[in-house]
Amino acid sequence: MLNRVVLVGRLTRDPDLRYTPNGVAVANFTIAANRPFRNQQGEQEADFINCVVWRKTAENLANYMKKGSMIGVDGRIQTRSYEGQDGKMVYITEVLAENIQFLESRGASQSQQRGSSGYNQNDAYQHQQAPAQPSPQMDQPKSNPFQNDGEQIDISDDDLPF
Repeated sequence: MLNRVVLVGRLTRDPDLRYTPNGVAVANFTIAANRPFRNQQGEQEADFINCVVWRKTAENLANYMKKGSMIGVDGRIQTRSYEGQDGKMVYITEVLAENIQFLESRGASQSQQRGSSGYNQNDAYQHQQAPAQPSPQMDQPKSNPFQNDGEQIDISDDDLPF
Protein backbone atom coordinates (compact mmCIF):
# COMPACT_ATOMS: atom_id res chain seq x y z
CA MET A 1 0.00 0.00 0.00
CA LEU A 2 1.12 3.54 -0.69
CA ASN A 3 -0.08 6.84 0.73
CA ARG A 4 2.19 9.64 -0.50
CA VAL A 5 1.41 13.26 -1.37
CA VAL A 6 3.71 15.83 -2.98
CA LEU A 7 2.34 19.37 -3.34
CA VAL A 8 3.69 22.74 -4.42
CA GLY A 9 1.64 25.83 -3.76
CA ARG A 10 1.24 29.09 -1.90
CA LEU A 11 0.06 29.52 1.68
CA THR A 12 -3.47 30.95 1.71
CA ARG A 13 -2.97 32.43 5.19
CA ASP A 14 -0.30 32.59 7.87
CA PRO A 15 0.27 29.16 9.47
CA ASP A 16 -1.69 28.64 12.71
CA LEU A 17 0.91 27.53 15.29
CA ARG A 18 -0.36 26.02 18.54
CA TYR A 19 1.04 23.78 21.27
CA THR A 20 -0.45 20.63 22.75
CA PRO A 21 -0.83 20.42 26.56
CA ASN A 22 2.46 18.47 26.53
CA GLY A 23 4.23 21.34 24.74
CA VAL A 24 4.44 19.77 21.26
CA ALA A 25 4.20 22.32 18.43
CA VAL A 26 1.56 21.78 15.73
CA ALA A 27 0.74 24.08 12.81
CA ASN A 28 -2.29 23.98 10.54
CA PHE A 29 -2.09 25.62 7.13
CA THR A 30 -3.75 25.61 3.74
CA ILE A 31 -1.97 25.76 0.40
CA ALA A 32 -3.42 26.72 -2.96
CA ALA A 33 -2.08 24.38 -5.64
CA ASN A 34 -2.80 25.32 -9.24
CA ARG A 35 -4.44 22.72 -11.45
CA PRO A 36 -2.42 21.81 -14.57
CA PHE A 37 -5.11 23.11 -16.95
CA ARG A 38 -7.38 26.10 -17.47
CA ASN A 39 -11.20 26.08 -17.35
CA GLN A 40 -13.45 26.88 -20.34
CA GLN A 41 -13.12 30.61 -19.61
CA GLY A 42 -9.31 30.30 -19.78
CA GLU A 43 -8.85 30.87 -16.04
CA GLN A 44 -6.36 29.00 -13.88
CA GLU A 45 -8.12 27.09 -11.11
CA ALA A 46 -6.58 25.96 -7.82
CA ASP A 47 -7.28 23.40 -5.15
CA PHE A 48 -7.13 24.50 -1.51
CA ILE A 49 -5.58 21.73 0.54
CA ASN A 50 -5.59 21.60 4.34
CA CYS A 51 -2.34 20.43 5.92
CA VAL A 52 -0.89 19.86 9.39
CA VAL A 53 2.75 19.67 10.51
CA TRP A 54 4.30 18.89 13.90
CA ARG A 55 7.26 19.78 16.14
CA LYS A 56 10.23 21.90 15.00
CA THR A 57 9.09 21.89 11.38
CA ALA A 58 5.81 23.48 12.52
CA GLU A 59 7.71 26.20 14.38
CA ASN A 60 10.01 26.85 11.41
CA LEU A 61 7.05 27.10 9.03
CA ALA A 62 5.25 29.58 11.29
CA ASN A 63 8.40 31.64 11.91
CA TYR A 64 9.66 31.90 8.32
CA MET A 65 6.70 31.54 5.95
CA LYS A 66 3.62 33.77 5.70
CA LYS A 67 0.52 34.11 3.56
CA GLY A 68 1.53 33.96 -0.11
CA SER A 69 4.81 32.08 0.46
CA MET A 70 5.49 29.25 -1.97
CA ILE A 71 6.27 25.93 -0.29
CA GLY A 72 6.66 22.28 -1.20
CA VAL A 73 5.00 19.65 0.99
CA ASP A 74 5.84 15.96 1.13
CA GLY A 75 3.59 13.82 3.30
CA ARG A 76 0.57 11.58 3.43
CA ILE A 77 -3.20 11.93 3.52
CA GLN A 78 -4.86 11.21 6.84
CA THR A 79 -8.49 11.16 7.87
CA ARG A 80 -9.94 11.62 11.33
CA SER A 81 -13.35 12.12 12.81
CA TYR A 82 -14.99 13.42 15.95
CA GLU A 83 -18.48 14.05 17.25
CA GLY A 84 -19.53 17.67 16.76
CA GLN A 85 -21.47 19.77 19.24
CA ASP A 86 -24.68 18.95 17.37
CA GLY A 87 -24.05 15.21 17.88
CA LYS A 88 -23.17 14.55 14.24
CA MET A 89 -19.88 12.99 13.18
CA VAL A 90 -17.42 15.42 11.58
CA TYR A 91 -14.91 13.93 9.14
CA ILE A 92 -11.65 15.68 8.28
CA THR A 93 -9.21 14.80 5.49
CA GLU A 94 -5.86 16.58 5.51
CA VAL A 95 -2.24 16.16 4.48
CA LEU A 96 0.14 15.26 7.29
CA ALA A 97 3.29 17.07 6.15
CA GLU A 98 6.42 15.09 6.92
CA ASN A 99 8.80 17.40 5.07
CA ILE A 100 8.39 21.02 3.98
CA GLN A 101 10.60 22.91 1.56
CA PHE A 102 10.64 26.70 1.55
CA LEU A 103 10.72 27.53 -2.15
CA GLU A 104 11.38 31.25 -1.82
CA SER A 105 12.61 33.79 0.67
CA ARG A 106 10.19 35.78 2.80
CA GLY A 107 10.53 38.93 0.70
CA ALA A 108 9.84 37.13 -2.58
CA SER A 109 6.19 36.38 -1.78
CA GLN A 110 5.60 40.03 -0.89
CA SER A 111 7.05 41.20 -4.20
CA GLN A 112 4.88 38.58 -5.97
CA GLN A 113 1.80 40.19 -4.41
CA ARG A 114 3.00 43.62 -5.57
CA GLY A 115 3.17 42.35 -9.15
CA SER A 116 6.89 41.76 -9.68
CA SER A 117 8.26 39.84 -12.62
CA GLY A 118 7.75 36.42 -11.07
CA TYR A 119 9.38 33.68 -9.09
CA ASN A 120 13.10 33.18 -9.67
CA GLN A 121 14.16 29.67 -8.75
CA ASN A 122 17.79 30.80 -8.40
CA ASP A 123 16.82 32.94 -5.40
CA ALA A 124 15.07 30.05 -3.66
CA TYR A 125 16.40 28.21 -0.68
CA GLN A 126 15.30 24.86 0.61
CA HIS A 127 14.33 23.75 4.09
CA GLN A 128 14.56 20.16 5.12
CA GLN A 129 12.92 18.88 8.28
CA ALA A 130 14.78 20.17 11.31
CA PRO A 131 16.93 17.69 13.24
CA ALA A 132 15.44 16.24 16.40
CA GLN A 133 18.01 18.04 18.58
CA PRO A 134 18.40 21.64 17.33
CA SER A 135 21.67 23.38 17.95
CA PRO A 136 21.75 26.18 20.53
CA GLN A 137 22.28 28.62 17.64
CA MET A 138 18.77 27.83 16.37
CA ASP A 139 17.19 29.32 19.47
CA GLN A 140 19.07 32.62 19.16
CA PRO A 141 17.49 34.93 16.55
CA LYS A 142 19.98 36.54 14.19
CA SER A 143 19.59 39.69 12.15
CA ASN A 144 17.02 39.38 9.35
CA PRO A 145 18.80 37.79 6.35
CA PHE A 146 15.85 38.66 4.08
CA GLN A 147 15.91 42.41 4.62
CA ASN A 148 17.25 42.94 1.07
CA ASP A 149 13.86 41.87 -0.38
CA GLY A 150 15.13 38.94 -2.43
CA GLU A 151 18.53 40.33 -3.43
CA GLN A 152 21.45 37.93 -3.08
CA ILE A 153 23.33 38.13 0.20
CA ASP A 154 26.40 36.45 1.64
CA ILE A 155 25.45 34.15 4.50
CA SER A 156 27.19 31.14 5.99
CA ASP A 157 25.44 27.87 6.77
CA ASP A 158 26.11 28.51 10.48
CA ASP A 159 23.78 31.53 10.37
CA LEU A 160 20.80 29.57 9.02
CA PRO A 161 18.15 28.62 11.60
CA PHE A 162 17.70 25.09 10.23
